[in-house]
Amino acid sequence: MTVKNPIMYHDGIEHISSDESRVHQGLRKEFHKIISTTHRDHEWAARGVHAKSHALLEGTLRVHDDLPETLAQGLFSHPETYSVAIRLSAIPGDPLRDAVSGPRGFALKINDVKGPLLPDNEGVPVQDFLFVNGPVFAAPDAKGFLRTLRLLALTTDRFEGLKAKLSQFLRVIQKRLTRLGCSNDTIGILGGYLPSVPVADRFFSQVPLRFGRYMAKFDVVPSSESFQSQQGKLLDIDKDPLAIRHALEELFRTEGGSWTLRAQLCRDVTENPIEDASQIWPEENNPYLPLATITVPPQEAWSKERAHLLEDTLSFSPWHGLEAHRPLGNIMRARREMYAFSSKLRMRLNGCPLHFKRSR
Repeated sequence: MTVKNPIMYHDGIEHISSDESRVHQGLRKEFHKIISTTHRDHEWAARGVHAKSHALLEGTLRVHDDLPETLAQGLFSHPETYSVAIRLSAIPGDPLRDAVSGPRGFALKINDVKGPLLPDNEGVPVQDFLFVNGPVFAAPDAKGFLRTLRLLALTTDRFEGLKAKLSQFLRVIQKRLTRLGCSNDTIGILGGYLPSVPVADRFFSQVPLRFGRYMAKFDVVPSSESFQSQQGKLLDIDKDPLAIRHALEELFRTEGGSWTLRAQLCRDVTENPIEDASQIWPEENNPYLPLATITVPPQEAWSKERAHLLEDTLSFSPWHGLEAHRPLGNIMRARREMYAFSSKLRMRLNGCPLHFKRSR
């Protein structure tokens, strides 16, 4: 297998579209609708996306020893151990019952990082990485995402029973396709995601970030036997609206586990585009390479008290981090606008300040 050398990061690698400001304005409008609707119906403003958490965990991230120069970049330059907070969540902006089965999110907050910070950190030394259990974003750019978001805003906190019925039907189709080795990502996004145990899922950054001198996408894969043993298991989500949360509570009551955080370097701007978030970077000649181990001990995976500490008052954003890991591309530029807007609106509606770092 011939592996190309990674491409060096430079300031001209991004190509900003002339209509991005207009698209961002449209995204803010739709996020306002979604957050205001959930605030009206639930008397609490949730996130514009990833509203419902499945687990809220605390653990450590250990950077591996003796990484080669191409991987010893930014946060991963030296072997260190950091405290982390992890939020496993559903993707939608309204807190749907688990019977509406869609993709999941994995938000990772790394505390007390060292090095020059992005302006959005406001001096707080944290690095956030956000992941979804699908390899690419549903749209190539923010303009495409805006079309999807308009539909989601129209159906926020509406038709939940119909959504659950559709999900049940789509899951039957997805299960048959999976047996044939050809599962369909679109069916999953529409509600046909097979209800796996989240700790066994593979999670992807989907879009690239700066990786010190280079650029990379990231993923998280289960590495402990306790998590790997959950692969292939499907949860019964049609009766218990919190089935996933309850399954994770039961698991973490007695077991901890670990994931490996990995990087896939940008080695060819045609095969590994920066601006198109819907294109998979092929892994055949460009595999994901291990950087660090994330470990979580047995713990209470969810409680109202923990939700207040790690959810209601804590803000996650890909733009919280080191300059060495600055987000790249059209979708990431839109996220900078949307995450800041969402946080400020939630703070105003809830009358509760949001923080970047878990206070102990």
